[in-house]
Amino acid sequence: MAVSLLQPKDYVTRLGTAPLSYTLDESLAYTRWLATHHYENFQVVSFLLPKHLHQDFYNVYAFCRWADDLGDEIGDTAESLKLLSWWRSELSDMYRGEAAHPVFIALRSTVQRFEIPIEPFDRLIQAFEHDQTVTRYASFEEIFAYCVNSANPVGHLVLYLGGYRDAERQRLSDYTCTALQLANFWQDVTVDLKKDRVYLPLDLLGRHNYTVDDLFAYRFDARFERLMHEAVDVADGLFHKGLPLISTVDRRLALDLELFSHGGMAVLRKIRSRGYDVLSSRPAISKVERLAILLRCLPRLIR
Repeated sequence: MAVSLLQPKDYVTRLGTAPLSYTLDESLAYTRWLATHHYENFQVVSFLLPKHLHQDFYNVYAFCRWADDLGDEIGDTAESLKLLSWWRSELSDMYRGEAAHPVFIALRSTVQRFEIPIEPFDRLIQAFEHDQTVTRYASFEEIFAYCVNSANPVGHLVLYLGGYRDAERQRLSDYTCTALQLANFWQDVTVDLKKDRVYLPLDLLGRHNYTVDDLFAYRFDARFERLMHEAVDVADGLFHKGLPLISTVDRRLALDLELFSHGGMAVLRKIRSRGYDVLSSRPAISKVERLAILLRCLPRLIR
């Protein structure tokens, strides 16, 4: 049967979780469609990446997108946990050679070709499960521990697809991915508040005599400015620690890594330029600013 071109929430609502019958070609078409038509399309397959890797990036992205949506889009904690448990069982089945869901039928070929272990995929599911029950973090150490599962596995997967599997590159990637996660948190403070999630560490708020109640009241003042200044500095420091990774990979992948890093640092600069006010509106990078970042990074291709 042809794969229904549905976003994850609509898919499980209409078709449920029972195994259906899909061909490899149908499954590959589905992950390609999902990666290029999702409402949060991050251009996961840059036109600068080698063409032979595009489908593999589609397949990995589709797994991540499904896990994310099962955690964030269902609207019921118990149901999300149930679906994430099902998603983990589908992942395990794929590694046993029994893929049934179109995402896993497509992903299996990528996993086999690049010899990707199950760990980074499982860690991502753990992060989405964690999000269902934990909405506050006491310290940056707790945030970093969360990023070990929520962000860092993505960098490892990208490295696997690029043919890199050593611990040193993974360590540098972890700095970049954690920094990207923090930049996203600081950009989306108000978005997360609507989900009752606070990623700014509670001890950071306490050091500046600012409370969670102040945060939910969207109270921007000198206290919030100081604590956000500190939070931005932490993320910026991590970006700079991860930058050496760029010079250790091939030029095409290096360009994408550079774009991600400089894009994240641009978000931090945008927050600074607003005097750290992320409460009145969400800071965003314009298309012109994105183009400027691209043009600044392009010379890497001809070095």
